[in-house]
Amino acid sequence: MKYEDRSLGRSVSRREVVTLLAATGGIWLTGGSLVPRLTFAGAAEPSCIVRPEQTEGPYFVDEQLNRSDIRSDPATGEVKPGTPLTLMFQVMRISAGACRPLSGALIDIWHCDAMGAYSDVRDPGFNTLGQKFLRGCQIADARGSTQFLTIYPGWYPIRTVHIHFKIRTAPVAKKSVAFASQAYFPDELTDQVHTSLPYSSMGPRRVRNRHDFIFRDGGDRLMLAPTPTADGYAASFSIGLRIP
Repeated sequence: MKYEDRSLGRSVSRREVVTLLAATGGIWLTGGSLVPRLTFAGAAEPSCIVRPEQTEGPYFVDEQLNRSDIRSDPATGEVKPGTPLTLMFQVMRISAGACRPLSGALIDIWHCDAMGAYSDVRDPGFNTLGQKFLRGCQIADARGSTQFLTIYPGWYPIRTVHIHFKIRTAPVAKKSVAFASQAYFPDELTDQVHTSLPYSSMGPRRVRNRHDFIFRDGGDRLMLAPTPTADGYAASFSIGLRIP
């Protein structure tokens, strides 16, 4: 997938973009209207958790795949191998210092497979155009919740292990807004999971959380805390958004 960079006078690939960002220390933001504000002395602190916004990255594709199990490619039914991961999101709206479920919000998640490849994109390292594995979206229920079944992500050069997510509001606010960020895993757990196949065939990963140039911008507030299940792991992720 390419992005048009007028300053370079050409389109750039994900790898070039990541390299540019690493060199400049910059990060993309998807608007900023939902970036958490500082709480001033005497102000009420909301009970829900406000998370920082991070780059959407070059691999978001608006597939509109409304499904809870995102492990397979819908066209072939082939399931991506890996350690099962159940991921539950709860989205809250912060208003007047209170937190209320944000029902009707559209939540997308996407991430790489155990070998570090994303679906439906072209990159110097792979071409998966037409495939739609490890992508999906759901609409938050009355409690602001959604639940996805996926696999523990693999790794690729320059980045630590992460899952992308994007939240778009229904017309419950004055205007529709979008919030994109990333969720991360404890390094110790990733090391353990990646000792098994198919992850181990990739060899040791090169970047840990503290070395990731995007993680350093608030990643410690975007951590998952997976717990073991019968065949994998489960994690929940709560987020409070300030919506105009």
